[in-house]
Amino acid sequence: VQLQASGGGLVQSGGSLRLSCTASQGSASSYFVAWFRQAPGKEREFVATIRWMNGATYYADSVKGRFTISRDRAKSTVYLQMDSLKSEDTAVYYCAAGLTIVSAAREERSYYYWGQGTQVTVSS
Repeated sequence: VQLQASGGGLVQSGGSLRLSCTASQGSASSYFVAWFRQAPGKEREFVATIRWMNGATYYADSVKGRFTISRDRAKSTVYLQMDSLKSEDTAVYYCAAGLTIVSAAREERSYYYWGQGTQVTVSS
């Protein structure tokens, strides 16, 4: 599975952005596809994940109610709609895919395919 992330940019606090992650060269049907982020000087952290098979979604508490992860089967693409953005959302965002179970779906070690990062900058 190869992943291509896109959609980052500069946005004002309170604004919105939508990130896309397109999978190619492989079947994602049994996978979880997640978004992680890494802010300067901080460790990479889990943001959200979606189970490709049934669309079940899971979020970090810090983004719950503001971010929405979804998938488009026909386009083999996972989206991260980010609303009500805050300055603390500024980070490089990565999409990742892996075969895992629900209880481990928030853990970075569960994902072994990674896309390149896309920068999200929220100005206050």
